[in-house]
Amino acid sequence: MRLYDLIMKKRNGGSLRTEEIHRIIADYTSGTLPDYQMAALLMAIYFRGMNGRETLDLTQALLNSGEVLDLSGIPGSKIDKHSTGGVGDKISLVAAPLAAAAGIVVPMLSGRALGHTGGTLDKLEAIPGFRTALRRDEFLAGVEAVGIAIMGQADYITPADGMLYALRDVTATVDCIPLIAASIMSKKLAEGIDGLVLDVKVGSGAFMKGIEEARELGRTMVTIGSSLGRKVLALMTEMDEPLGHAVGNALEVREAVAVLSGHGPADVRALSIRIAGEMLLMGGIFSTLSDAEARLADLIANGAALMKFRELIVRQGGDPAIADTPERLPAARFHRTISASRAGFLERIVTDEIGMAASLLGAGRERKEDSVRPGAGLLLHKKRGAAVGEGETLATLFTDDERCLPAVEQRVRRAIQIGEKRIDNRRLILERMVAGE
Repeated sequence: MRLYDLIMKKRNGGSLRTEEIHRIIADYTSGTLPDYQMAALLMAIYFRGMNGRETLDLTQALLNSGEVLDLSGIPGSKIDKHSTGGVGDKISLVAAPLAAAAGIVVPMLSGRALGHTGGTLDKLEAIPGFRTALRRDEFLAGVEAVGIAIMGQADYITPADGMLYALRDVTATVDCIPLIAASIMSKKLAEGIDGLVLDVKVGSGAFMKGIEEARELGRTMVTIGSSLGRKVLALMTEMDEPLGHAVGNALEVREAVAVLSGHGPADVRALSIRIAGEMLLMGGIFSTLSDAEARLADLIANGAALMKFRELIVRQGGDPAIADTPERLPAARFHRTISASRAGFLERIVTDEIGMAASLLGAGRERKEDSVRPGAGLLLHKKRGAAVGEGETLATLFTDDERCLPAVEQRVRRAIQIGEKRIDNRRLILERMVAGE
């Protein structure tokens, strides 16, 4: 069957057969299927969806487009974590070295900025010299020597997913549950892991705006993992305001260093400890979450967590001095402060608008070939529920392109809504999902 016919079949609501899905992915990886046809198919999937069997087939096809790493010779439980994407989400920069400091082996394939959300690779590459393009032997050696390595999708690891990931970002097909699930699970399974903790974001700053969508995504990924013999659990976490205060690559690294140093925003610390705690439970290091979290708090307090992050930076060619002097991170050339025009309480933050504002400042991408500016982004000085005085600073914008500041300022002003009532405190963890539940 011609690809034209397969696109039309999915457009009309049909199901693609297993062999058709594998052929599509093989042809796209080899370059015989052009971007414009794959973009059409992605849009058809976006509107028509995929059933469970199709989604599992797509995951396996993406996985089979490259290698599956063999970590069996490295002692310890190999557990990774993954976020479905949020704003100000620097949790991987904290939770991964924290879990590694506690004895979990963390092989991590990460992605770049996608839509209004940031990317772990872009954040790490804001550290001068840090390399995320690793050869197979470099990645495996890093996992064995340090207990953690973080890299992007090399040509030998799920290359088809890397190609689709970039194409989805520029064709408005990001927020599609089968595509998200297959993308995440294929690259995570390619790491050779024993288990995976998923952070499924819910809210205005997430791709999943409502809890039902998040449940469907979480259930889909947990089912894929279970079907392929891996331990997988999903936490539904709230993303109706950015995590922490920083949105943007170098800014978020600075905030992650602060948390690993025992300071920083309470929400980033709490969620990082919870996710790392689940990794320790899954890896069999502790049998209760309270014991795991107590140990992780000790590792932050005694400096072991920050030391593990420093070891990761050194291993991957970065400047370890940023762990002690984060001011060495790149800074933007221009900045502008935004002040409150009235007194009251910060009632709402339209979080995806904050993510888009950071992207327009230079922290994200409009096209897949765009580069990011490491120092670009913004700081939000108030969290939801905080009292705000007239003229008090709400946000600071950072950019290398001064011309964008007026438009971005207006966007941020619209996104930060001040009212008369104080809202309740944030509930970070909404639900927990494992196979069979």
